[in-house]
Amino acid sequence: MKKEFRVKKNKEFQEAFKKGKSFANRQFVVYILRKEEQNHFRIGLSVSKKIGNAVMRNQIKRYIRQAFLELEEEIKPQYDLIVIARKPVAEMDFHEVKKSLIHVLKVSRVLNKPRLGNTKNQ
Repeated sequence: MKKEFRVKKNKEFQEAFKKGKSFANRQFVVYILRKEEQNHFRIGLSVSKKIGNAVMRNQIKRYIRQAFLELEEEIKPQYDLIVIARKPVAEMDFHEVKKSLIHVLKVSRVLNKPRLGNTKNQ
């Protein structure tokens, strides 16, 4: 994930928490803030120390970044997304993390309709 596509500053996180909308499932909470001037979405990640040691937290963050990289074409560009991982994520593999993220992003209506060549049966 390129640097310009990440939310890094505390001020930007706080703005998303205060002005954005939140959507959640058991594994993730996602705060979404629409920014009209952006031409690419940005993500910010938060994985609490309650979830595990540094190795586990970094692995979870890598899984989330990779999932967003694979979903890049389907995510609407004008958003800041703050992803907060919950405890059940610690026992999940990459494919489960991606599936859970897709679910919460569909609920939040940030995903575009999938392309015709991108069906479940493939």
